[in-house]
Amino acid sequence: MDMLTERTPRVVSAVKLLRASERRKSGLFLAEGTNSVTEALGAGVVRELFYAEDSADRNGSVLDAARSAGIRTHAISARAAKGLSDTVTPPGIVAVCRLVDVALGDALGVDPTLIAVPVEVSEPGNAGTVIRVADAVGADAVVLLGDSVDPHNGKCVRASAGSLFHLPIARERSVEQGLGALRASGMKILATAADGEIDLDDADELLSGPTAWLFGNEAHGLDATVAASADHRVRIPIHGRAESLNLATAAAICLYSSARAQRRSRNN
Repeated sequence: MDMLTERTPRVVSAVKLLRASERRKSGLFLAEGTNSVTEALGAGVVRELFYAEDSADRNGSVLDAARSAGIRTHAISARAAKGLSDTVTPPGIVAVCRLVDVALGDALGVDPTLIAVPVEVSEPGNAGTVIRVADAVGADAVVLLGDSVDPHNGKCVRASAGSLFHLPIARERSVEQGLGALRASGMKILATAADGEIDLDDADELLSGPTAWLFGNEAHGLDATVAASADHRVRIPIHGRAESLNLATAAAICLYSSARAQRRSRNN
């Protein structure tokens, strides 16, 4: 078995995928770590796989699954593994995958009931966590609007904990067009806002129908114009002394509230 090094052409090409421009150009991205690679294999998006020799034993079942699917696996040096990772401690297994985002219309599908919509979100860890929460509550899709982070960013992929491969992810640079598509699909658009006119604790009836939740930028929240264009602005009650909630926490609370209200509505 040949050991690929950081100078091997295949490794050099894969390292370039750490850059967003190369991901757009090639239509490929990297998923690292046992969990992400396993879920990528299950989704059928893996093109080839690199693994550090000292990770072969603990990733034996993953490597077997890849080989059974006819996917090329390459042993790489520790230095090459470090070059393929954007973490301090490389996990030792990295898959080259085709991009998973889909067209907005495909993400919305037919009669969606719950959509998570991060708007102008720049922190990849938060975007990945919102994707993970959306997957956990059974949302239909995640739609990233405006100048939002690339969901194929390594930190976003890791934060999603495999959920990136479980539900449709769409990107739409035009916030106006994105909101229009959500409305056209029959969604009621709700915006999180500290001064919202509706308290989340009193919103069960509102949440029981098809809902798209808008979540704003980590530092500035939703643009006032975007918030005003929503059908309703909803505030999350804070009963303690915390000034506010971070994006991922607010998204979890709102999405779980909607999922619960929708289940109750279906069961009544």
